[in-house]
Amino acid sequence: MTLHELLSSRVAAALAAAGAPDAAPVVQPSSKPEFGDYQANGVMGAAKALKSNPRELATKVVAALQLDGIASKIEIAGPGFINITLADDFLAGTVMRQQADVQLGTGRHAGDKVVIDYSSPNLAKEMHVGHLRSTIIGDALARVLAFRGDQVVRQNHVGDWGTQFGMLTAYLVETEQAGSDELALDDLEGFYRAAKQRFDEDAAFADRARDYVVKLQGGDVRVRALWQRFLEVSLAHCEAVYERLGVQLQRDDVMGESAYNDDLPRVVTDLRAKGLLTEDQGAQVVFLDEFKNKEGEAQAYIIQKQDGGYLYSTSDLAALRYRAGKLGARRLLYVVDARQGLHFQQLFTLGRKAGFIGDDIATEHVAFGTMMGEDGKPFKTRSGGTVKLVELLDEAERRAFDLVSEKNPDLAEEKRRSIARAVGIGAVKYADLSKHRTSDYIFDWNTMLSFEGNTAPYLQYAYTRLASIFRAAGSFDHHAKLVLTEPAEHALALQLAQFPDLLSQVAAETCPHFLCAYLYQLATRFSRFYEACPVLKSDGETRASRLALCAAAANTLKTGLGLLGIAVLEEM
Repeated sequence: MTLHELLSSRVAAALAAAGAPDAAPVVQPSSKPEFGDYQANGVMGAAKALKSNPRELATKVVAALQLDGIASKIEIAGPGFINITLADDFLAGTVMRQQADVQLGTGRHAGDKVVIDYSSPNLAKEMHVGHLRSTIIGDALARVLAFRGDQVVRQNHVGDWGTQFGMLTAYLVETEQAGSDELALDDLEGFYRAAKQRFDEDAAFADRARDYVVKLQGGDVRVRALWQRFLEVSLAHCEAVYERLGVQLQRDDVMGESAYNDDLPRVVTDLRAKGLLTEDQGAQVVFLDEFKNKEGEAQAYIIQKQDGGYLYSTSDLAALRYRAGKLGARRLLYVVDARQGLHFQQLFTLGRKAGFIGDDIATEHVAFGTMMGEDGKPFKTRSGGTVKLVELLDEAERRAFDLVSEKNPDLAEEKRRSIARAVGIGAVKYADLSKHRTSDYIFDWNTMLSFEGNTAPYLQYAYTRLASIFRAAGSFDHHAKLVLTEPAEHALALQLAQFPDLLSQVAAETCPHFLCAYLYQLATRFSRFYEACPVLKSDGETRASRLALCAAAANTLKTGLGLLGIAVLEEM
């Protein structure tokens, strides 16, 4: 069991022995050292339910609390809070066991199959800053869940279907006939703008584009080949961005809208068989009583348009059924902009009513806010245009290179550029992941590239400090017995021992910022430990123990940053 699980089970047993078998233990890390390492606050609620004096109940609970060999001190505070201080030997043993495990004590989780839908760019254009949050939040969650033992299935639900692809395919034919198709496709943004201009200005071209949509949906071999060629170029652009970001999405993870095309008529048939479909103004619609407008009317979930065409809402239903049925997922996560909240509520509700997913399958919209510019508006170029993601990453590396060159001008240029890649990309990702995902946040280069505060450079530098200690120490036993005698040693060991509980919280609440906050506190506690407890200048058992504690901190810091998709460096 993790620390939290162990303490919660012991406090729950003590509450039961004290006459409150149904009371929640409410165990949590203490907010201040003077309150011990953990606080059990369940007595207050239990006393209220029993109509008894909380202080008296707390006394009974403490008398029944079996923490021999686990806690060095248990005391009652205030009206009935129970403060628990862990024993140094127990804490040291916990850290040593975790460090001997490649999963740092987190691998006992009985894994489920989890599908995570994230990134999902529109293949008609290059990726822009609007795709950053879904991509890196989804990647971090996929890493954390897999690390804990879940069977993670990544799904990149790219936009690769619909009317715009008829337009693009028609324009590709024109450029091919003109002999300039390779040059045109090299700039996806320019290609899309040119195709859209032709579509808007030339009625004959627009008619050809619509004809290509019909041919594409009908499986025309030549049109499908042209469409596939366009997708290959588009996906290559995406994959270049994923590689820069250090994101683990692969070509095999792509499951776009087109993948569900053949299943859409069956979705309509099955909904009709369930008695859920209604024809409204020629369209096929499901009216959901669970969602009503201001007039009290059930809102419509459109399945098929009047002209027979389908919408993304239809393909989302097909994907939902595929993920639960064919893939056998027990948990479905959709890392998508918060503005799509109503759509996902309706999707999940209809999916259950139609029997596409069972009540035993968890469905979660992992919503996120918007990246804002310094003006408090959605992040744009100075001219008001969309910022390409690759251009943002170029700027991050350039700024990081200037910073590294200023701090370490004697390093070889190749080395400085290597450091700049890790620092620049890490800074962009961490600045985003360290915020609660539902919050909008201001994009600020100076803050994210700072070596002070809760930033990636600060954490990366903390790791390099640890690496420099190991170089100076030479060979030593990374798993030597830990002997905790100083408060700073105890505090650092406690932080390390809480890593499995932290990952459980991230997995349950799908919030990577909890991991960021943990790593920042870990780096801070390491810094305080290093200032208070000499490492290289100590001797014998003390030196071996403190070096092992440093090794545990380095391992946990590296692992945690790795779960965020952020690289560590041996020197900066």
